[in-house]
Amino acid sequence: MKTACRLFIILIAMQGSTWGGEAPETVLDRKVHIEKEIQREVPATPRFCDAMAVPKERLDVGGGALYCEREGQSGPPMVLLHGGPGSTHHYFHPSFTRAARFAQVVYYDQRGCGLSDFTRGQGYSVDQAVDDLEHLRTTLGLGKWVVVGHSYGGLLAKHYAVKYPDSLLGLVLVGASTAVSDRGGSRQGQFMAPEELKRIGEIRQMRGLSTAQIIYNAFLNGDWKRQCFNKPSRERIAQIASYEWNQDGGFNSIMSTDARRILLDGLFMECPIPTLIFEGKWDLTWDAAKPKLMQKEHPRAELVVLEKSGHQMFDDEPEAFFGALERFVTGLKDIPEAQIAPWKACLATWKNALPSRIRASGFGRKSSESLAKAYTKAGLDALESFDEYLRMGLALYDVKRYGDALDVFQACAGDMGDNTFRRGIALVWQGHVLDLLGRRDEAIAAYQEAVDMGLRDEIQNDQYGLKYSLDTYPQERLKTPFVRLENHLEN
Repeated sequence: MKTACRLFIILIAMQGSTWGGEAPETVLDRKVHIEKEIQREVPATPRFCDAMAVPKERLDVGGGALYCEREGQSGPPMVLLHGGPGSTHHYFHPSFTRAARFAQVVYYDQRGCGLSDFTRGQGYSVDQAVDDLEHLRTTLGLGKWVVVGHSYGGLLAKHYAVKYPDSLLGLVLVGASTAVSDRGGSRQGQFMAPEELKRIGEIRQMRGLSTAQIIYNAFLNGDWKRQCFNKPSRERIAQIASYEWNQDGGFNSIMSTDARRILLDGLFMECPIPTLIFEGKWDLTWDAAKPKLMQKEHPRAELVVLEKSGHQMFDDEPEAFFGALERFVTGLKDIPEAQIAPWKACLATWKNALPSRIRASGFGRKSSESLAKAYTKAGLDALESFDEYLRMGLALYDVKRYGDALDVFQACAGDMGDNTFRRGIALVWQGHVLDLLGRRDEAIAAYQEAVDMGLRDEIQNDQYGLKYSLDTYPQERLKTPFVRLENHLEN
């Protein structure tokens, strides 16, 4: 059912903030500053939180505790989701104190980040992160709340809306990651000089530097230009380095990989949850088309584009940002069930579809068994991406449904077009299941086709302990048939 949509695009130009009466240096000035010496000592700077007389607590959300702060006594509850993956709530200070006059602001560090527990629970994932958020809401005894997601936190906010639509009063996306197939590009190096990029690269390769030392020295040599509009002071850079990028080992890599599987194409076309989108014109995390991508993903949303802002527009243009946020939050009303029920029915259908089940699954045996039970030949037509094909084929391999696995890998190879890398992987797995089916001649033909591509890429399937090169491995399989490898991951 089509519903009329309204879109508001507000272009707001604000005067830049001043320090001591002088306009600060901005990314647009293109000034180059190189420090010849590495600064081994990051200046000691206090946490913003230390000076705030607000409740600070650690709340058990099941399998771990989350660090949480609350500020403000009136208005609807509003929770802030930091980015990263692996950043912390600290960078919302002190700007979001402005919001405490019209909302009950909830700050927290996600599991594995900042001052929260570094406990993996069921395994770091986007699903676990949004479950933690829902547990936080109920533990705090809050009803519906406004969810504000910044950067990667915006992806979490969207997934939370899909998984827990009844818990939201409103959705605010601030420089948020997209959750659709077209992720857009980036301009992060656009305003850096070659000598800055070279120096930053050298710093990141230096041995013996801590994460904080790397961040501090990189920012001093221009790395601030990737996401800041105004150049931060040295004290602010020290705070960023010390408090705003603290995470468990491997957290960023694990969560970044998991975030890429979150594809919510089309799900927000009829979303009844009031949504406000903030974009900074000079948010170089993304390319210039980012506001249009967000507008397309959330056609019912209000879009605010701040003309003199980078990635953290709440710092760059606070008057404009918090003015728009206050108007939005104070105007929210509870969503009638009659309005949200059709969307929830649409979400249920999407969640049960095979591609969604694939993206929500792990790589272990139990996940394979569940996916294999859901698979039918009719479901093959629903698969589109390489990741969907590969995961489904491996699930069928795990449960020894080799004929069905062959169908999937053959369809995958056919759909990859000019992407020889992905086609090569599909051909290798075709050869594997053909060998296991006893169809050796056909297996040899698949391996030979992979060999003829002349690829040299390295492939790794950790669940099987399998690591190989597309250059040499297919040649080995021409000589000796594939012998089944078991999936040693349980979940």
